[in-house]
Amino acid sequence: MARKNAKAKAPNYVLFNIVYQDGTLSSNRKVPGDLLGGLDGDEPARTVIEEQDNEIAARSGSRKAPIKSIKRV
Repeated sequence: MARKNAKAKAPNYVLFNIVYQDGTLSSNRKVPGDLLGGLDGDEPARTVIEEQDNEIAARSGSRKAPIKSIKRV
């Protein structure tokens, strides 16, 4: 009998909406799901998103305002 090929497991991402201090909104920011949960809850997402913002700022030359709030989508 032929065996079925196992499908590759898709990466697990959690989406977040970010509101910055200046009122701008960034929607659907991806954070790896394996970093979230536990006692810290969604707090590690802030660190990942800040690192993403720093990388974007290094490439574009303009910095984003500090993060005001993070909400899971």
